[in-house]
Amino acid sequence: MAGLNKVVNSYEEALAGLTDDMTLMVGGFGLCGIPENLITTMRDMGVKGLTCISNNAGVDDFGLGLLLQQKQIKKIYASYVGENALFEQQMLSGELEVILTPQGTLAEKIRAGGAGIPAFFTATGYGTPVAEGKETREIDGRHYVLESALTADFALIKAWKADTMGNLVYRNTAMNFNPMMATAGKITVVEVEEIVAAGELDPHHIHTPGIYVNRVIKGTFEKRIEQRTVKAG
Repeated sequence: MAGLNKVVNSYEEALAGLTDDMTLMVGGFGLCGIPENLITTMRDMGVKGLTCISNNAGVDDFGLGLLLQQKQIKKIYASYVGENALFEQQMLSGELEVILTPQGTLAEKIRAGGAGIPAFFTATGYGTPVAEGKETREIDGRHYVLESALTADFALIKAWKADTMGNLVYRNTAMNFNPMMATAGKITVVEVEEIVAAGELDPHHIHTPGIYVNRVIKGTFEKRIEQRTVKAG
């Protein structure tokens, strides 16, 4: 049983083997469910030339925005990027290559990668710039675009709770992109709020089986709110 223990004791150990020019999947939606400490550690490591697959790019001073500040990302597959002015600047200046992808298509590209499906047809994006350079096909009178699956060298995931064998439970909307990304990385690293002994998690409540997980680390989290609106006093 000891050989199945996935827990590591430092963020440096959690990210061992991550080097320049790798492809990363980074879970989260906005600032909800992002692996914030793993991102900070990457910034401090100084790795560069990264390709990131993420629904969005954080904000200017948090999440993936920290890597943009240091110009560590060269290419990103993303769906929603409206909260990051630095992202916009780097995209318009040509410093950052951006593959804007419809959100459902991005999710399915990741899910397909984890399932070993190389590509799939979707109607989303047909007749728009999204379809440029891609194979299209008419099926039963409707037009479709061929989209390739996505995988990564590392998948960086945030979960609520894990056991020592890497079985994961997510909390509420923090599930977002994390479960599918956990299946699509060659090395899946997870930071969690709580780690329990093997056997303590109810099998019916496990969202990601430990077979997909390589390393688990317990962290503390700021859980910053992306936008806050309050009533005037």
